[in-house]
Amino acid sequence: MEPARLKVLLWIVAVGFFMQTLDSTIVNTALPSMARSLGESPLNMHSVVIAYSLTMAMLIPASGWLADRFGTRTVFLGAIVLFVAGSLACANSQTLMQLVAARVVQGAGGAMLLPVGRLVVLRNVPRDQFLAAMSFVAIPGLIGPLIGPTLGGWMVQAASWHWIFLINVPVGIVGAAMTWLYMPDNRAVSAGRFDMVGYLMLSVGMVALSFSLDGVAELGMERATVLVLLVFSFALIIAYGLHAQRRPDPLFPLSLFRIHTYTVGLLGNLFARIGSGAMPFLLPLLLQIGLGRTPMEAGMMMLPVAAMAMTAKRIVPALIERHGYRRVLVCNTILVGSLMASFSVSPSLPLWAMLIQLGLYGGANSIQFTAMNTVTLRDLDAAGAGSGNSLFSMVQMLSMSLGVTVAGALLAAFSSYFGRATPAEALAAFRATFLCIGLITCASAWIFWQLAPGIRGGKAPTEPGEAG
Repeated sequence: MEPARLKVLLWIVAVGFFMQTLDSTIVNTALPSMARSLGESPLNMHSVVIAYSLTMAMLIPASGWLADRFGTRTVFLGAIVLFVAGSLACANSQTLMQLVAARVVQGAGGAMLLPVGRLVVLRNVPRDQFLAAMSFVAIPGLIGPLIGPTLGGWMVQAASWHWIFLINVPVGIVGAAMTWLYMPDNRAVSAGRFDMVGYLMLSVGMVALSFSLDGVAELGMERATVLVLLVFSFALIIAYGLHAQRRPDPLFPLSLFRIHTYTVGLLGNLFARIGSGAMPFLLPLLLQIGLGRTPMEAGMMMLPVAAMAMTAKRIVPALIERHGYRRVLVCNTILVGSLMASFSVSPSLPLWAMLIQLGLYGGANSIQFTAMNTVTLRDLDAAGAGSGNSLFSMVQMLSMSLGVTVAGALLAAFSSYFGRATPAEALAAFRATFLCIGLITCASAWIFWQLAPGIRGGKAPTEPGEAG
């Protein structure tokens, strides 16, 4: 490919990454304003976040096969169209259910932007330029979550919450035109058969699990229905394991779990990220509902989280080389959980102390993400890299969804217990929720204790949303 055409291609992929990662965080600061506009309680708005991340978790496993079968340009263009259509539907939503449905459409487009974009770079960039190319397209993906909360707060205050979705439209139109003109339509010689049975087992299992956790808090389900959904989800996940044993080409081969670092890293990511997924949802609500900050002020207060997240990444390789993955992850997981729990006392802190608290959390959380990512992927061989990375991406999005689900359920339960009529009662519910989220995160340190003590080294991959 010509250098000029390749550069345009990298910009297309980078902008796709930016759109997807920006929308994963820009909504959080706007949730209270959305709730007022739609006549809902802010504590019932977590389904807006869950719909997006859960849809992505469901569709990421299918994105690679779709690109092989229908071509990278066709699928990437379709992803942009879906994303823009979902954004327009979000901006025009009149009820909470309409907004949730629109976020599902938006998430369906976003699920294909990331993995198909990586695939395009992998297939069209020369090997000697691959690292530089991936670093280039990853930068906008990191910038999106950093500016998302602040940009969302500014837009809500300067205009209205609708504009956090409408800004995607002109970017998407330009991206779609450039994709049609410049992106090659790579296809696999033989895409093979898609493991539809295994895919449905995992997808329906994830949805059932999320609904079961969310059932009491928002959907108003009876306890028996919640229990049935919970058992159903576990049954489907176990059934997938049995299915994968006898199928020659499963969606995710069970041989991946013979790699000890991958297994521990995957499970550790699943549970440790529940807390990390809850915090971007809880913090803007605490600042606006509990402490009376404006959307702009709440967004600006997230800047220390982003700044320290970027700074802390630089020290991770030296920490791991000196102390090893097990010690770093066990100690840092407990530190991150303790910092999450410390937000239960933040309403009584002065502003300068809370900004320091936010910065410390951002730095520790960034160390956690980088170390977890590296230990999970470090021992994958070439044969398992595709399916292993796809499963890892799915678990990341699932844990983000579960984090918001658990946070919303806890906040609703504690609000019912303490009441929500006065600011003091609302703060009591927030305090108890942060304490529980911190304890859940601390408990996941036992998973990382299962790592061998001598494991060191490995290049830290970047990941969108690390400012989290």
